[in-house]
Amino acid sequence: MRLLLVNPNMTAAMTDCMAGIARGIAGSRAEIVPLTAARGFPYIASRAEAQIGGAIALEMIADNLEGIDAVIIAAFGDPGLAGARELFDLPVVGMAEAAAMSAAMMGDRFSVVTFSPLMTRWYDDCIRATGLGGRFTGVRTPEAREVDVANVRTGLRAELIRLANRAAEEDGADVVILGGAPLRVAGRGGGAFLDQPGAHQLGGDRRHRRLAEPGAAREIDPGDGSGTPDLAQDGMPPLAALVADHRPSSPLPRWRDSAAGARIYFACRI
Repeated sequence: MRLLLVNPNMTAAMTDCMAGIARGIAGSRAEIVPLTAARGFPYIASRAEAQIGGAIALEMIADNLEGIDAVIIAAFGDPGLAGARELFDLPVVGMAEAAAMSAAMMGDRFSVVTFSPLMTRWYDDCIRATGLGGRFTGVRTPEAREVDVANVRTGLRAELIRLANRAAEEDGADVVILGGAPLRVAGRGGGAFLDQPGAHQLGGDRRHRRLAEPGAAREIDPGDGSGTPDLAQDGMPPLAALVADHRPSSPLPRWRDSAAGARIYFACRI
């Protein structure tokens, strides 16, 4: 099985971290094919940036579909997820959606904690779009809008712990989701991250579906030509050709059978 891990942010270090986590979970059972956006934003942080990043994500998928069994939108907030499911005939997983659904299996109510208030409304929209709004207690963030993304997991650790405990104590959250790739390490160590008895952190290393089929990890090198869009027969880029030809016959997504014959769900602090 080959999984395309699409990071619509431009920061390759985030892609490397997420790909490493995925490879550690999959082992020899799946090949992780990571891809980083060549344009857009270093880190998507608002509704407007998510719209642009979502279009970029669709282009990235369309240009790299050959031999792929499933796609992971590797950005919390799931930019481009709905459009990808409409266009592409294979399973597409969004990190935020999967995290919310996994949180709902671990407790009655859940919160999201992230590192900047710029993301609050976007993340709120994203979680409510899953249909789990009735069990969602909201998004908690530090007050400062400008943060050093590269050092957020260390520089804001104490504040994030405080916010997670407030989500449990004041909002009644049973589960706390750490939203955003820069928080990928902040919660390592499990329950020690939260003081509130009975509250659980949904960490980035939890997966709720086994992967199948052996395969070696491979990274796309933008310099080897694999990141360059191919042209369809009519001279259109692959995404434009798909959009032009797409005529949904059903409101439900079409799923191509993968080698494992199953959809793959990821719950992730990404």
